[in-house]
Amino acid sequence: MRPLSRLLLASLTTLALIAGACATQQKTDGSGTSGGDGRQAVSTIEDVPNEGGPAAAPAGPEFKPYDAPEGFVIGMPAEPQIARKQIPLGAGTVATASYSARANEVLYSVSIADYPEKLVASRPPEALLNEGRDGLAKEVQGTLKDEQDITLDGYPGKSYTVSSPVAGEIKARNFLVGPRLYTLLVLFNPNSGAPVADAFLTSLKLVNPPPALTSTVPDAGTLDAGTLETGVDAGTATPDAGTTTTPRRRKTK
Repeated sequence: MRPLSRLLLASLTTLALIAGACATQQKTDGSGTSGGDGRQAVSTIEDVPNEGGPAAAPAGPEFKPYDAPEGFVIGMPAEPQIARKQIPLGAGTVATASYSARANEVLYSVSIADYPEKLVASRPPEALLNEGRDGLAKEVQGTLKDEQDITLDGYPGKSYTVSSPVAGEIKARNFLVGPRLYTLLVLFNPNSGAPVADAFLTSLKLVNPPPALTSTVPDAGTLDAGTLETGVDAGTATPDAGTTTTPRRRKTK
């Protein structure tokens, strides 16, 4: 596994935290079926028959601002469950945190992953956003349905939808703010109707965000090919053959 593929760990951690939140909520509600040993069989989505055409979208909950100590504000329908984890990355670690809450059988979650600045600067922002998107889709065995490039206060982002046979429908947004990757998710059962997800996905407010990191990746389209390997322009590394003069030998008499 190449080192930079560890960037996907944030997405994997987020989905693991979400799965845990779903299981905890369903056990609390007493949903699921009991097995022969008396234990609850937990499912991440509830199968609801879709009779008479598409179900109407459930009424949207009221989102109240929640101030996270990591430096952002997010609209939450209830007091969120919080989970934090340190993920090893080379000689250092990636600090992750996830805030999730449920309302009307819909899960709302925001997670952050703080990467080393040098690592983030070594990749174009688009590559990091794509890896976060692909990691999420892979974790839930989902299919990417749509996506578009977006921004948040000038920081690059990506909005997309993932359809998963094991998790349900996921509306998500990723933002790269300095060395931090934000992932916002609305996870729901499509048979129950699509929730009004934009109220949550557009509620993220940054508090004293860092400046955007400048990528150190050279643009091959703007640099001379001779500078990519050696750092010296191939046209100036050696004298121009047209201007170099060869000393003339004096004729002997």
